[in-house]
Amino acid sequence: MGKAEEGRQADKALNKHPRRRMYRARAHSNPLSDSIRLEIPKGPSEMDWSKHFPKHFEGVAPDATEKPLVRFADIGCGFGGLLIKLATIYPDTLMVGMELRDKVSLYVKERIVALRHDSEDAGGSAYSNVTCLRTNAMKHLPYFFQKEQLTKVFFLFPDPHFKASNHRRRIINTSLITEYAYLTAPGGMLYTITDVKELGDWMRAKMDAHPMFERISDEELESDPAAGLLTSSSEEAQKVARNQGETYRNVYRRLSAPRVLSA
Repeated sequence: MGKAEEGRQADKALNKHPRRRMYRARAHSNPLSDSIRLEIPKGPSEMDWSKHFPKHFEGVAPDATEKPLVRFADIGCGFGGLLIKLATIYPDTLMVGMELRDKVSLYVKERIVALRHDSEDAGGSAYSNVTCLRTNAMKHLPYFFQKEQLTKVFFLFPDPHFKASNHRRRIINTSLITEYAYLTAPGGMLYTITDVKELGDWMRAKMDAHPMFERISDEELESDPAAGLLTSSSEEAQKVARNQGETYRNVYRRLSAPRVLSA
C-alpha cells in the first residue's frame, strides 16, 4: 500500500475530510476508450438509487411504482465543488455528479460521506441529497435516467480536445445534445461554461443550432442561483479566477416542442 492510499484510509477511518493531494489523477480521460470497466445498470428502472440516498428512500418499498428521482446531473463533476454548493441550495432535490476518473470520483464520494457525518453530528441531514458515480456520461447516460427526468444538467469546464481529430470526444456535440434533450424535462436547464474561447464558441454554436433548446439571456439568469455558481463553485472555476482568466458561459432551456431554426 502506497503512502497516498495509507493517507486515504487513515482519513476515512477517522471520518476526516479527504485531502485532494491524496487523490492525484490525470486532468482528463479518454471517454471513447473501451478499456475502462464500469458497472452500468441495464436501464433506469434497474438503477438502485436507494443506497446513494438512504434518507430519501426511507419507507419507500423496493417495488414502489413512484420513487424519488434524481433531477440534477453534473457531468464531469471533477472534485465536486458545484455539487456541494447545490446540495444546500436545493436540499430537497436529488443530484448526482458523474466523473470518469476513478480517484477523482472516489474523492467526491468520500467528501460527501465526511460532510454527511459532520451534519449528522450537528443534528442535521445536509448532503443526504447528493452523490457521485464513476461512469462514462458520453456512453451511458440513458442507462441511468428516463425520458424527461432531469431538470438541470451541468457541463463545467469540459475537456476542450483541441485537435480537430478529437472533436468527436467533446461532451457537447450534435448527437449528444439530442440525447440531453431526451433526458431533460421541458423547461429544464442545460448549463455550459469554459475558459477556452474556441470551445465556448463551439458549444454555443452547437446548442444554438439544436431545435430543442433556446439560449437564456444573462438578464434572466440573474435570478437563477445555479447560474451564479458556474464561475465560482468548482475548483476549475476558482483556478481560472485566481489567474484572472475569462470564462464563457451559456445556459439553455429545453423546449416542449422544436423551434423553427433561422436559415
